[in-house]
Amino acid sequence: MDYDEAISFLGEWGPFQKSVFLLLSLSTVPNGYSGMAMVFLSDTPEHRCRAPYLLDSGANLSQALPTETGADGASRYSRCSRFKWLNGTGAEFSNETEGCLDGWDYSSDRYESTIVTEWDLVCGDAWRVPFSLSIFFMGVLSGSFVSGQISDRFGRKVTLFTTMAVQTLFSLVQVASVNWVMFCSLFFIIGIGQISNYIAAFVLGSELLGSSSRVSFSTLGMCVFYALGYASLPFCAYFTRSWRILLTVLSLPGLLYIPLWWLIPESPRWLLAQGRVEEAEAIVRAAARKNGVTPPAVIFPGKDPLLLKSSTTSYTFLDLIRTTKMRNVTILNSAMWFVITISYFGLSLSTPNMNGDPYLNCFLSAVMEIAAYFGAWLLLKVVTRKTVITSTLLAGGGVLLLVHFVPQNCSVLSVVLAMAAKFGITAAFSVLYISAVEQFPTVVRGMGLGICSMSSKIGSTISPFFPYIGVYDNTLPYILMGLLTVVAGLLSILIPETRDSPLPDDITQVQKINWVCCTSKTRTEKASLS
Repeated sequence: MDYDEAISFLGEWGPFQKSVFLLLSLSTVPNGYSGMAMVFLSDTPEHRCRAPYLLDSGANLSQALPTETGADGASRYSRCSRFKWLNGTGAEFSNETEGCLDGWDYSSDRYESTIVTEWDLVCGDAWRVPFSLSIFFMGVLSGSFVSGQISDRFGRKVTLFTTMAVQTLFSLVQVASVNWVMFCSLFFIIGIGQISNYIAAFVLGSELLGSSSRVSFSTLGMCVFYALGYASLPFCAYFTRSWRILLTVLSLPGLLYIPLWWLIPESPRWLLAQGRVEEAEAIVRAAARKNGVTPPAVIFPGKDPLLLKSSTTSYTFLDLIRTTKMRNVTILNSAMWFVITISYFGLSLSTPNMNGDPYLNCFLSAVMEIAAYFGAWLLLKVVTRKTVITSTLLAGGGVLLLVHFVPQNCSVLSVVLAMAAKFGITAAFSVLYISAVEQFPTVVRGMGLGICSMSSKIGSTISPFFPYIGVYDNTLPYILMGLLTVVAGLLSILIPETRDSPLPDDITQVQKINWVCCTSKTRTEKASLS
């Protein structure tokens, strides 16, 4: 008897499972806005060189500032240079230009303050804006390395709440940042906590819920509530135009999760693996009482930790590339996760560069995510994994390439195209995660997903520079992301189909990838031929 058989008396969808589903999904809400908040925290308002001598000289801006053509084709005063003042009588300026030696004047039409206006992250220091978010994603990348090991050693529940506390407390400290270096240093630590609590919540929910609930938990639970957090961001940003107040408003809800410590249990699977049989039984019996069922006298017979079959073979990351089939699956999935993440975060962070209102664009982007998760969940009921992934990626990439041809006066159409692309890319990513779980065998599944996650975090570290390019050319980021997404869609044709196939347990059971001129047979087909 394995673990699932031992707890089958609980049922699949009782009050216990529903509460775990809801509470763990709620824990991911702050993850939806913690990184994306930089869309508003670091937005760059209109600005120009400060010229304090204009009041005394009687000159006007047209004499003091040169003009330049913006990315939208409109003429405006230069943001980074001014004419040299000859300091003579009257308004006398040289034809030579100089930098903004007296600082900048920023427009307050949209924001009272951002980190850009706070520390003058413009012109020669403009690179620090996307780099700030890259540092956050470097923290996320670091967290992806250590979170699994911490969770395996100290427990899913302890890891979840410790990392949630790290994310909340360091976000509150970040409000008091006195310079850009301090802000970024704290942002790195917040990134570590963000990915760690998300992974811990996902693993804990997958181990507490039955097999029939896990797909719904990963899509309609974790992903949808993540998107709901993202959707709340533009509302908070609209009513709090100061970056410090906005960051405070977004950080304080983390304190509301403290009571969940007494409502969310530890994973009985993990407790059994640690030999803590009595604690595991106590949690299962409490779940039985909540579901109104009577547990057997002995739930986990014997004293052996964890009743699942274990292998005497020790596997390492090298096993992901040791055989041809395993190596192809690893490389293919890693490449796709890397590319899709660039497009996903590139679009999410580009909302200020889109035509139209940035708050509305951000909200529409979040709504598209929610619709994409529901759409992917429904599509998986009728079509194959590969069909969903390939069709949505090719459609999303194609739509992004069309943005280049939209005239400047058709702002609504360009936003619609960008949101349609976001829908396709998000839906593909959610299904790709399920497909990867089903492609990697049990003995290296954790390490395989870890490699894919690492690849995606590298992509997310690069993604903030795509919106940065949009400051100089509005359509170039969409062209680049469109091309990358189309490439990912073409690569997805090679993915082996895993629908209705049993999960592979050993490396020898891994399916071949589908090369262009031939389609590999599934294990079921091979068995029938033999």
